[in-house]
Amino acid sequence: MGYVLANRKTAKISGYVPEARLANRQRKCRMIDSKVGRRGTISDDIDAYDLIMKNKELLLDLDPKRSPVRFIFTHSALREGWDNPNVFQICTLKSSSSEIRKRQEVGRGMRLSVNQDGERMDAGVLGNDVQNVNVLTVIASESYESFVKGLQSEIAEDITDRPRAVTSDLFLNRVVTDDHGNEMVIDSDTASAIMYEMTVNRYIDRKGVLTDKYYEDKANGELKMAEEVKGFEAAVVDIIDSIYDPNAMKPENARSNNVELQVDEEKLNSKEFKALWSRINAKSVYVVDFDTDELVRKSIAALDSKLRVAKIYFKIESGSMVEIQSKEQLRSGAAFVRDSSSTIGTKQAIVASKSVTYDLVGRIVESTGLTRKAVIQILTGIHKATFDQFKYNPEEFILKASQLINDEKATAIIEHITYSVMDDHYGTDVFTEPTIKGKLGMNAMKAKKHLYDHIVYDSTNERDFATELDTSTDVAVYVKLPDGFYISTPVGHYNPDWAIAFYEGSVKHIYFVAETKGSMSSMQLRLIEESKIHCAREHFKAISSDSVVYDVVDSYKSLMEKVMK
Repeated sequence: MGYVLANRKTAKISGYVPEARLANRQRKCRMIDSKVGRRGTISDDIDAYDLIMKNKELLLDLDPKRSPVRFIFTHSALREGWDNPNVFQICTLKSSSSEIRKRQEVGRGMRLSVNQDGERMDAGVLGNDVQNVNVLTVIASESYESFVKGLQSEIAEDITDRPRAVTSDLFLNRVVTDDHGNEMVIDSDTASAIMYEMTVNRYIDRKGVLTDKYYEDKANGELKMAEEVKGFEAAVVDIIDSIYDPNAMKPENARSNNVELQVDEEKLNSKEFKALWSRINAKSVYVVDFDTDELVRKSIAALDSKLRVAKIYFKIESGSMVEIQSKEQLRSGAAFVRDSSSTIGTKQAIVASKSVTYDLVGRIVESTGLTRKAVIQILTGIHKATFDQFKYNPEEFILKASQLINDEKATAIIEHITYSVMDDHYGTDVFTEPTIKGKLGMNAMKAKKHLYDHIVYDSTNERDFATELDTSTDVAVYVKLPDGFYISTPVGHYNPDWAIAFYEGSVKHIYFVAETKGSMSSMQLRLIEESKIHCAREHFKAISSDSVVYDVVDSYKSLMEKVMK
């Protein structure tokens, strides 16, 4: 095996490798004969060997003065025995007929990466940026094409138990829950109503397969649901999303219309953007001064009135398979004819095993951020009948109780939070440092007035909004704010969507920060999201003295209505 370690400006790739050759600012790169002086883990490059085998923590250090390594280039190291989750590129230098080797190589690169602290870079840490960071690029030979197709088919076979089409049976007898913990069992009439609404809105085709319009309206927050499930829309969407989507399995062609956004230096240095940036780049600190006893009382009342935990039950179905007419019939389950079904647990409740222990208080503390004392006060204050639900379904009890407490906490935050401006400010490196990529025609488009040369959008609503901004003669410059620009709130980081500077004299409010959502008439924001938006309003009031307007809009038209007031 051979390796090259190269200088870095920012730490990107690091990990354990058995051998390497090192290049840094202090010395030139030294070539190593891979056939000489190697046996097992013995290397003829002592410096590289010591760095990797004895001082591996330096490979994770972001400070270039302590660790000059920027990239590790490896050769023949993606098979068994090599543990590095930060594999981002694989280049096949020769064709291989070994599927096992290809599986080992791809498997190494498909793992979620870690940062310098060893923290896994998943959706909980990166949010929407998780798909931009955890990307494996394979510079592949032709043999990889057939390998990828075979791998996709195999994955599809492994998840054949997932439904392929939307039918009434997908919803029938399913228990759905709204944001307040209220439950509803979907009966046949409600299931038929859901199917009718999905059909008339063209969310499914004649075979029940989800259409592009469903995914488009979902991304825009404009899904239309039957009146019978009003308030339970999110739970119904979760059921629909259990449908197997073959498009999600397809790898992207990295050469197909990919763009990497570049900052327009002229716009970055323009007086309009500098004036906008100087008004929104200050950081703030918040204080929430609410009465804990009041929160405890309201949480107790909420749990007693809204906490409904579904009891555990088992559904046993029996049937027969007389004949198999086709492979597709077998895959879809249509060849299996159900004869009878029975349910265990409806008459006599099933109690969770006593051998499985739960740190009930600790789990709720972790989910809510309250002190153990406050959580204990809440749990001891609720009715016995409410608390008894815990033994029938502990996991759901913890989940729903935490959600209800967080709702009360969010309400308290809205009523009692205040922001103060800090001396610290965001620098323009929040725009220049991150790598933002998109695909033209899918989620990216060319832009004229955007801070970057292109814009990456999350929905067609954002695309249409950006198009209007780009063609407006009133707009001087605008930017879709990157994830690195955020406002701290008690319910998590909040990243506003847009910052816009209008030409002076064209509108009343020249500087505007916008959050774009779906149709304002049908928009139902969750309480946590409402809390973040309220916090953003208080933040911008604190840092800008009303020189910047922040608001939620659903279109360019509604934006203009607000800036003209």
